[in-house]
Amino acid sequence: MGRKIAVVLFNLGGPDLPEDVQPFLQNLFRDPAIINLPGLIREPLAWIISKKRAPEAQVNYDKMGGGSPLLPETKKQADALKAQLQALSPDDEFQIIIAMRYWHPFVEEAVELVKEFEPDETVLLPLYPQFSTTTTGSSLTAWTKAGGGPARTICCYPQEGDFIKAHAELILKSWKAAGSPEGVRVLFSAHGLPEKIIEAGDPYQWQVERTVEAVRQYLPAFDDIEICYQSRVGPLKWIGPSTDECVIRASEAGRHILLVPIAFVSEHIETLVELDEEYYELAQEHKVLGYTRVPTLSVNAGYIKALSALTLEALEGDVGIKPPQGARLCPAHCTQCPAKLDPVA
Repeated sequence: MGRKIAVVLFNLGGPDLPEDVQPFLQNLFRDPAIINLPGLIREPLAWIISKKRAPEAQVNYDKMGGGSPLLPETKKQADALKAQLQALSPDDEFQIIIAMRYWHPFVEEAVELVKEFEPDETVLLPLYPQFSTTTTGSSLTAWTKAGGGPARTICCYPQEGDFIKAHAELILKSWKAAGSPEGVRVLFSAHGLPEKIIEAGDPYQWQVERTVEAVRQYLPAFDDIEICYQSRVGPLKWIGPSTDECVIRASEAGRHILLVPIAFVSEHIETLVELDEEYYELAQEHKVLGYTRVPTLSVNAGYIKALSALTLEALEGDVGIKPPQGARLCPAHCTQCPAKLDPVA
């Protein structure tokens, strides 16, 4: 008889309705992984920031029907993953459970669903390919705090083969659909972080660079490539270069921009509004030669294949953190890497 296996998909979450925008933002900014201040300061600050930012954010969510498309997108990925896993391991019973960090279904709700299912094995699978303390790390903290039991935890997969190939194939497909233009500059855009988080040992930026390095091996025709970081807010210094700066430079240099959301696997506000509208308009203002935005991986067959392989590999060996290929990937200076094995030099 087969096993009962719960696969928990970690993701950010997003407001479902207009009235959810402010409480969603408050949940985001009250997270110690986002604002690392004592609770007595962080809680009122989160309320102030969310109240201030909610009207502008609501304008952007209105463009998408009033709420975020992230949950419907994640549900599609969950369905595709379940079908793939059942096909690969038909004797086992899989239940895919979504755990959003800042809106329903919350991690706490996912923990209860896992307990009701009574699985033989639990796999925690982030829809964040590159590990950060602010994303996967925060979700793992929430999992433990909510009483989530021992699990096989996939910490990251920045260089997983099918994940990388899926990105490369989408880039080439988008380029050809745009007429195979010459003079292309490929901008790999990832969500930014304050510099102090990276300086504290967060491996996110290092892993983003590894992802781009791996994807480049499949794009020999493109030699003008740049990594950039979007969604910068607040007074702190963020990692760079920023996506808006790179869009301006590429436009003024007479390049055709091929914009790749390299750290996003689902369409949501950062892609549908920020990349598709705000940066497009910025490029137009600076007389861009051409602007092509590559879609996110979503339910791309290669990406779902990658998630399935990661899940089945995680079921081997002991419970705990499951780094890529069973060994720590991050170098020693990435002290916040959750894999406590001997670091790569």
